[in-house]
Amino acid sequence: MDEVKEATLSEEIDRLHAEHQRYAQRLEELLQKPYLSTDEQLEEVRLKKLKLHAKDLIYALERRMPAIA
Repeated sequence: MDEVKEATLSEEIDRLHAEHQRYAQRLEELLQKPYLSTDEQLEEVRLKKLKLHAKDLIYALERRMPAIA
């Protein structure tokens, strides 16, 4: 049973890492522009928040992994 939980957590962590990377890539694309439109500025703020949230979730799940093992 613990192996299933650990595998599920590991899969979720992998998914969150991929999500975090997508946010980082899009932010990098925005930062390459000389200026941002209003919509792009809002997207930048939203992406930063989403990226931080994904990082927080990754950290929380990684802290749970040793507790299951």
